[in-house]
Amino acid sequence: MTTKIILSLIITCLLSPICKAQADKNSELYKTILSKDSLLFNVGFNTCDIKQYENLLSENLKFYHDKDGISDKTKFLYDLKNGLCKSPETRQVKRFLVKESTEVFPLYRNGILYGAIQNGEHLFYESKESEPGSAKFSNIWMLENGDWKLTTSLSYGHRAYEVQKTDNSIFDNDKDIEKWLKSNNIPTLGIGVINEGKLQQIKVYGDLIDGETGPYNTIFNVASLTKPVTAIVALKLVSLGKWNLDEPIYNYWTDPDVADDPRNKKLTTRHILSHQTGFPNWRYSNKSKKLNFHFEPGTQYQYSGEGLEYLRKALESKFGKPLNQLAKELIFDPLTMTDTQYIWNDKIDESRLAAGYDNKGNTYETVKNKTANGADDLLTTVEDYGKFLVSVMNGVGLSEKVFEDMVTHQVATKNGKHFGLGFEIYDFKNGDYALSHGGADKGVQTIVFIFPKTKKGLIIFTNVNDGYKVYEKILAHYLGEQGKEIFEIETVE
Repeated sequence: MTTKIILSLIITCLLSPICKAQADKNSELYKTILSKDSLLFNVGFNTCDIKQYENLLSENLKFYHDKDGISDKTKFLYDLKNGLCKSPETRQVKRFLVKESTEVFPLYRNGILYGAIQNGEHLFYESKESEPGSAKFSNIWMLENGDWKLTTSLSYGHRAYEVQKTDNSIFDNDKDIEKWLKSNNIPTLGIGVINEGKLQQIKVYGDLIDGETGPYNTIFNVASLTKPVTAIVALKLVSLGKWNLDEPIYNYWTDPDVADDPRNKKLTTRHILSHQTGFPNWRYSNKSKKLNFHFEPGTQYQYSGEGLEYLRKALESKFGKPLNQLAKELIFDPLTMTDTQYIWNDKIDESRLAAGYDNKGNTYETVKNKTANGADDLLTTVEDYGKFLVSVMNGVGLSEKVFEDMVTHQVATKNGKHFGLGFEIYDFKNGDYALSHGGADKGVQTIVFIFPKTKKGLIIFTNVNDGYKVYEKILAHYLGEQGKEIFEIETVE
């Protein structure tokens, strides 16, 4: 394949809808490419293990750098050995992948996989104490005699940290924020700030569809931020003595797909709320389209939306009520969350709905569920979800034992984080901790943090595929050093 064709292919995938069919993040291809990236940089670049480059770089490599020109394999290795890696013992520069930015697109010829395009962003640290610079990259990986080799690499858009550093003054000026959002193609942004155990500030910026300004009570689809609400429904029932964290779920519900698998009799609510079910994220990711166990419940971590759906069906079976009604009785009505629903009904004011957008400005069709999904598609506002988080932080309706279980490490996830019950747990250098959860879907990027010890919290809602790109500035502004620490945890492999 010629260089011109390869470059054309990369540009096509960057600019055209033709490459929308990117690999699922749970697919073998995505995991394979990320493992090769890790060998290339976490091992090769960060430790000056030149052998990794010799093994992973194609003999036909072409490397394009917006500051240092073009290199082939020979020049690339020579520059690395005699430059950054001349004195490995004193070398400081480290590169880390921004994992959330990574996209992998398979390449097929006559139905046979022959390569993949990897797009993303990475951070560069000059020393452990320095602030990171950043750059974008596009890599083409090709199968050569059955082995993945990097054949073409573009590294561009290099920026020093000072250039991208947050000017906190924009958060004091609504017009500046609006300009910042437009420059980042963020249609609507919702921010909620919790201080001293109370929802202190609600802000909504940007426009809804057809240029209508988003009101303070804009309704967002918050994707997986549904899961903590379902979790708290269960935990409140546990606190009331009506549900048991460690009782097998099969007493109330068994999915027909796993009825003949003896592992279904070991599955408990604790496993579900800490993502130790053994289920995939969604059953439709399997070729059979059926639910199945990947491992015995309680033996390891694997994020699963199916687990929360399983819990929904069990709760509905035992209590004879749909999840939306259970949540209404236990959470929505007591907290006056009047704009929150699992389902689409006549109570939804569509004129206040933030439609979801892709990163090219196209809107997605609005999801209008008639049946609740325990893991996805909750409709809510910043104010309503803020009320919910304040109640969780303050343990409203939760027994002391249940609250303790909720904030206790149940299973390790990644980068030093753990899942408790319903929330992921961040542990900070200063001894504080935060409960967190995010949501990501077509036209949705959301994330929340609450700090039970210090009684503060932050809510970020966006309605676009790549809304995560504004998280760093918001976290740094509202959460200070802990915000920076969160960003470092999420971007360092």
